[in-house]
Amino acid sequence: MANNKLEADSKKEFCSNPNCSDRGKRSVGNIVRYGHDKNGRQRFKCKTCGGVFVETKNTVFYNRKLSKDQIILICKLLVEKNGIRAIERIMEIHRDTISDVVEDLARHAREVTDFLIRNVGLTKVQVDEMWSFVKKNKRTLTEEMVTMIDRAIAGYT
Repeated sequence: MANNKLEADSKKEFCSNPNCSDRGKRSVGNIVRYGHDKNGRQRFKCKTCGGVFVETKNTVFYNRKLSKDQIILICKLLVEKNGIRAIERIMEIHRDTISDVVEDLARHAREVTDFLIRNVGLTKVQVDEMWSFVKKNKRTLTEEMVTMIDRAIAGYT
């Protein structure tokens, strides 16, 4: 990933259109490459519903002018308890842009947490324990676990 792009593998992508009969399914042959957007990001098309999306859809990287590395650095600086203004000075990026990234991160985390409580039936304590486990063990998770987390993030039920 030295070129600062996300990997764009159609077998790893899935349709997140709620009206698609293949929503959330991977490797069923419904997702095909469909050119690139104006920023050079890979686009995909769902052959089932006709929906078109870019490789960053359903991620904090979607529709951003910041690079992947910049967004990751913002996350790391937040984890180290730096404030918005401190991150602004360190990265020389306007605080409104940083705040937008933080809001999007919070929304994604909230959506996943709500999904786990509402659709999976976990308690708030269990979700908190799960996040602690994931944080401690993210490098040792199986591909199946990563897939399940990705599906939860996309709202697949």
